[in-house]
Amino acid sequence: MSSIYKVLTEEEWEHAVSLGYVVTKLDNDDGFIHLSTSKQLALTLHLYFKNSKKVILLEIDQDSIKDEIVFEKAKSGSRLGKFPHLYGKLLIQNVKKDWTLKRNSFDLPKKVLEESEE
Repeated sequence: MSSIYKVLTEEEWEHAVSLGYVVTKLDNDDGFIHLSTSKQLALTLHLYFKNSKKVILLEIDQDSIKDEIVFEKAKSGSRLGKFPHLYGKLLIQNVKKDWTLKRNSFDLPKKVLEESEE
């Protein structure tokens, strides 16, 4: 089974650590936790975090939440494939690894990133 990931701002990660679980405004508004596969990460970062200088990337222990994950088509017309959506809490204990990602000096064009999801 391939890995799944969650991207958070530094503030969202600090808040999650203090609560013991991940919560974001977007996830609350949509009623599920947005996750990405490794293939979907580059475009997710480009679309939703392009103005962030630093983000936190979480690798999720998919086996620990497999019963609450549904792979669904994105609401956005520009995204291809099905995305892992978690209908439950994403507990800190479900995180296998976390990385701090800093903005690089190179940014791939959106068209190239979209093609990576095909």
